[in-house]
Amino acid sequence: MKKIFFLFLCIPVLSVSSSPAGLLDDVMKGLNSPSAASDDSTIASGLKEALSIGTGNAVKSVSQADGYFGNEMIKILMPKKIQNVAEVLKKVGYQQQVDDFILSMNRAAEKAAPMAASFFIDAIKEMTFDDAKKILAGGDTSATDFFKEKTHDKLFTAFKPVISSSVNEVGATRSYKDMMSQYESVPFLPKESLDLDNYVTNKALDGLFYMVGQEEKKIRTNPAARVTDLLKSVFGK
Repeated sequence: MKKIFFLFLCIPVLSVSSSPAGLLDDVMKGLNSPSAASDDSTIASGLKEALSIGTGNAVKSVSQADGYFGNEMIKILMPKKIQNVAEVLKKVGYQQQVDDFILSMNRAAEKAAPMAASFFIDAIKEMTFDDAKKILAGGDTSATDFFKEKTHDKLFTAFKPVISSSVNEVGATRSYKDMMSQYESVPFLPKESLDLDNYVTNKALDGLFYMVGQEEKKIRTNPAARVTDLLKSVFGK
């Protein structure tokens, strides 16, 4: 068990320029090194602390003002289904209504995002040895994939009513209705519809997991991201 956990935690600190054989040699040296973590519980604690910090940072980043709206990688844009609506309205002088709608969707996602923290904490507490092996066998975002598997459906169920309430509070529904009303007033255009709550909820979760993945990559590859003594001792100098 100790070797499998340490193998997972050792990989991020190895040189990316190593050959496959050299990489394996480096891992085996790490397993036998005097500086290696002394017991499974320490290594497991380091793994869980890394994931706690990473998910905490991700939730914090998307929960703040402009957490979604100001991040081009996760900003919630006009749904493809009604992009033609937006293009028509822009051409007839309703650019502001389109912009307000996009801003409102992002504000709703930012308001719902803090709820994710408790779900991630529960998933970390319930992590098993088999989960750790799956993370080991995966890629740079295998821990993020673990969180998706364990929390996505629960998060969707929890997020959706908050999103539904938030889009009304921050004006997304009003902006959407106003926008569609203007569009439908133009003769001979096809009618369009959208489940706004589902769309914003799905996009909010997509953005959240993207940011969790970015935090995971930092901890794997950047020693400066290991901000506690436990992480430094487990992940190496």
